[in-house]
Amino acid sequence: MIEVRVSIEMDHSAADIWRIVADFGQDPRWRAGVTTMAPDPPGVVVPGTTTEEMFRFGGRTYYISGVVTSVVRGREFLWRGTSGIEVVGGRSVVPLDDDRCLLTIWFRVRPPGLLRLRAPILERMLRRKLQRNARRLGDLVTSDA
Repeated sequence: MIEVRVSIEMDHSAADIWRIVADFGQDPRWRAGVTTMAPDPPGVVVPGTTTEEMFRFGGRTYYISGVVTSVVRGREFLWRGTSGIEVVGGRSVVPLDDDRCLLTIWFRVRPPGLLRLRAPILERMLRRKLQRNARRLGDLVTSDA
């Protein structure tokens, strides 16, 4: 298993960041490589929200179905894959003051097949990708304001 966790201070309110990270329908706007993310129901996650995701990584296309397993509204949610790649993860937003927050995104994934042999390389690639995506999220919130 590979576990990747990225925490980054955002120069935005926790409410502004939550509005985007807790709405899977927004993922293609800030997560590089995500071509399709279809949550049901649409909007901010609730326990039981399901997703159908298609993304590109390392020159391959992957499909994952998922479900949100728990939500602390405005603060954090957890999810897990239900088909496709074996994966669990979460997103949390902690206010630091009125205009700053700490965003944490994490997941634990079991690479499929022979990719398991490249786990250390994949972990570094995934960590960098999460860091870039967090910066893109900040840019998106700024441009939406």
